[in-house]
Amino acid sequence: MAYWVLNESLSVLLFLLWLGINLYLFIDTFNWYEDEDAFFYTRVMLGSTLSWARASATCLNFNCLLILLPVSRNLISFLRGTSFCYRGVLRRQLDKNITFHKIVAYGIAVNATIHIIAHLINIERYHLSQSKHAGELSNKLSAIGRFPNESYLNPIKDYDTNTVTEILTTIAGVTGLLITVCLFLIMTSSTEIITRSYFEVFWYTHHLFIVFFIGLVVHGMGHFIRGQTPQSLLLHNVTYCKDHYWEWETAAQCPLPQFSGKDPVAWKWVLGPVILYVSERLIRLWRFQQEVVITKVVSHSSGVLELHMKKRGFKMEAGQYVFLQCPSVSWLEWHPFTLTSAPEDDFFSVHIRSVGDWTEALFSIFGAEEKVFKEPWKLPRLAVDGPFGAAATDVFQYQSSVCIAAGIGVTPFASILKSIWHKCSNLSTELRLKKVYFYWICRDPSAFEWFADLLCLLEAQMAEKGKAHFLSYHIFLTDWDESQATHIALHDDEKVDVITGLRQKTFYGRPNWDSEFRQIAENHPSDSIGVFFCGPKSLSEALQKKCKQYSSADPRGVQFYYNKESF
Repeated sequence: MAYWVLNESLSVLLFLLWLGINLYLFIDTFNWYEDEDAFFYTRVMLGSTLSWARASATCLNFNCLLILLPVSRNLISFLRGTSFCYRGVLRRQLDKNITFHKIVAYGIAVNATIHIIAHLINIERYHLSQSKHAGELSNKLSAIGRFPNESYLNPIKDYDTNTVTEILTTIAGVTGLLITVCLFLIMTSSTEIITRSYFEVFWYTHHLFIVFFIGLVVHGMGHFIRGQTPQSLLLHNVTYCKDHYWEWETAAQCPLPQFSGKDPVAWKWVLGPVILYVSERLIRLWRFQQEVVITKVVSHSSGVLELHMKKRGFKMEAGQYVFLQCPSVSWLEWHPFTLTSAPEDDFFSVHIRSVGDWTEALFSIFGAEEKVFKEPWKLPRLAVDGPFGAAATDVFQYQSSVCIAAGIGVTPFASILKSIWHKCSNLSTELRLKKVYFYWICRDPSAFEWFADLLCLLEAQMAEKGKAHFLSYHIFLTDWDESQATHIALHDDEKVDVITGLRQKTFYGRPNWDSEFRQIAENHPSDSIGVFFCGPKSLSEALQKKCKQYSSADPRGVQFYYNKESF
C-alpha cells in the first residue's frame, strides 16, 4: 500500500480525473440534447442516437485537445526543469507522457466508434423518416425544405435516394470518412509489431494526424445535425405545435419551423494545442538550420556507429536524448537516440546500431560498412533536435540508484556512468548520490563492445581514485554455446573476465531479482532508492512488481521508486 501511495497514487488520480471529465462531458451533453426544445423535432426522427452522437463528439473534442500535449517534447522538458517539478512524484508523471498519450488515443478511438455507429443509425432513421410508415409528424418534418425560403431538417430528400451516395456528397460525410480512415491507419500502425519492425511505416502514418485535425475542424461545417433556430422557437410553440402539426402554417402559434446547424466548435477545442504543436515544429525547424559539426566517427565491429558532434549552445544532462535527421537519407524522418556522452565532455555523442532501413542507410552514407570513412568535409549533414529530458536524468536525485539495462537499452547509462566518473574526479562537486548498482543483461556482450570498453576504463579509474565501492556492476550473459562455455571454464581462474575483460566476472543466465532486491534493501534499510530501467516491456513489469514487493510498509523504511525510459 505504501508503495502504491508513493509511486502510483498520482497516476491513478490523474487517470480518474481524465475519466471523470470524459464521463461528465458525455452525460452533460447527452442530457442537454435529450431535453433541449430546439432539438425536439430532431429527436422525433432520430431518437436517443442524436444524444449519443453529440455526447461522443464532445468527448472526442476534449481528447483531441489533450492528444498533442504529451508529445510536445519542449513543453515536457521545460516543465521538468521548473522548481515545481524538480523532484518527486510530479517529475515522474512527466516520464509517463507517452503512456498518457496512448490512453488519450484510446479515448479518441472509443468515442469515435460511438460517434460513427450513432450516425450510421441516424442516417438510416433519416432515410426511414421519408417512408409512409414513419408517421405523419416525421413525414411532415421530412417535407420541410422542399420549397424556397424553407430550411430543411432531414438531409435525405427522398426515400428512393441512395443514402451512401447522398452522404458522401456532403461535407460531413466526406470529412467523416477521411477522419475515420486516418484514425484507423494511425492506430493500427502504432502497434508494437509495426513500431519495432517497420518504424518508418509508423512514422509516416502518424503524420496523418495533420489531415485528421483538418478534417475534424471542417467536419462540423457540414451541419448534418440540425435544430430549430432561436427565432423559430420564439414564434413556434413546440409544446402545443408538436401535437397539432396539421395546423402548421394555419395557426398563428404554429408557423412552419425553421432549422439550422450549430456553429462548428471543434476548432475552439484544438486551437491552443495546435498552436503549441506548431511552435514545437518551428523550434525544430530552427534547430534544423543550426550547424552540427561531426568531429569523430567510429565504426565498431558489432555493427554500432559512434558519432561525436559539436553544436553551438548545446547543453545537456546525463541520460537525455536527441532526435537526429539526415537529409541525405530522408527529409522528413527524425529518430530518437540517447546521448552517450557526459555533460562534462566537450562534445556530445550517440551510438547507433544498424537495426532498420534508416540506420542501415545512415551506415552506408557514412561508409561504415566499408570501414573507410569519408573526409570530414565530405560527411553527410546531420540535424539535431534536443536535448530532451528522460527518466534516467533523475539518477543523481537519490542517495542510492539501481540502473538496469537490457541489450541496446544500455545506452542511457553510458552517459550517466561517464558523468559519475567526472563528478567523482571533481573534488569540489558534492554528490547526493553515494551508491550505484548497475545491471546489464545481454545475449552477447561483444555486440556492445564499446560499452564493455567504457566499463573497463571506469573500473580502472574508480580503483585509481579509491572509489571502487561507489559503483557495483553486474553483467549477465543470457545466451552462449557449448564452445563458449568450455572456453569460459578454462579461463575461470584468471583475474579478469574472459568475455568482458573486467575484474568483475560475468554471470551466466538471468538475475534472481528477489535475491538482488533483498540484498539492496538490506544494504540501505532506510533509503529512498531510484530504480531506472531501459529495455523490454515484460522485464519492466517484473521489475516494477519487485519495487513494490521490497518497499517497506513503513514510509521511513526502504522505498524503491521505479522509473522506465520512454521516448
